[in-house]
Amino acid sequence: MQESLVIFDCDGVLVDSERISADVMRIMSADIGLTFSTDESLALIRGRKVAEWVSEIETMAGRSLAEDFIQEFRRRTADSFTVGLRPIPYVADVVEELTGPFCTASSAPLEKIRLTLGLTGLLPYFEGRIFSAYEVGSWKPDPGLFLHAAGEMGRSPASCVVVEDSVVGVRAAVAAGMPVMGYAPEHSGMAAALASAGAVTFSSMRELPRLLAQPVPAPR
Repeated sequence: MQESLVIFDCDGVLVDSERISADVMRIMSADIGLTFSTDESLALIRGRKVAEWVSEIETMAGRSLAEDFIQEFRRRTADSFTVGLRPIPYVADVVEELTGPFCTASSAPLEKIRLTLGLTGLLPYFEGRIFSAYEVGSWKPDPGLFLHAAGEMGRSPASCVVVEDSVVGVRAAVAAGMPVMGYAPEHSGMAAALASAGAVTFSSMRELPRLLAQPVPAPR
């Protein structure tokens, strides 16, 4: 029986948003003369604070971007979400099967988390249990967000399990002293990187209830 607090990342774990965001980033980068493949854009943005990868793009471009670049990126992604955003396959079934507490902790702004969960029908499951890095001023791979979520939910780090899809997220969980499951669908090519960072990897959300019912190795 699952008793640990399960802390889900949001983008790429609950909602299939990262490829949409990466496509918007790729198109906007092309407008300033930078060319990225879909995989390259995904690698640049996955699990990260927007301001960090925007700073890297500025370095690549050799100039500052427009002051409203981030605002425009968020506007375009929000528009794209309303058309094509879907939940990660089987994740709603997983949440319904959980017998213990759970929440989500994301590097995204609160309004984006609520938007994506709302568009995919997942918001009712997480209402009142949503934690944003922008609220606590701590972004992955710093462990502060996960530690904050655990504290708010009344749990010690050792009694939590994090579900992540990014290397920075896995590193944050390990730094927080929390066991971590790395969601790596076969098409992502992320399994080896997540395992190397300290995660127990799996490729389908259908596997997660079984994994959570077993003892989870302590982070390395």
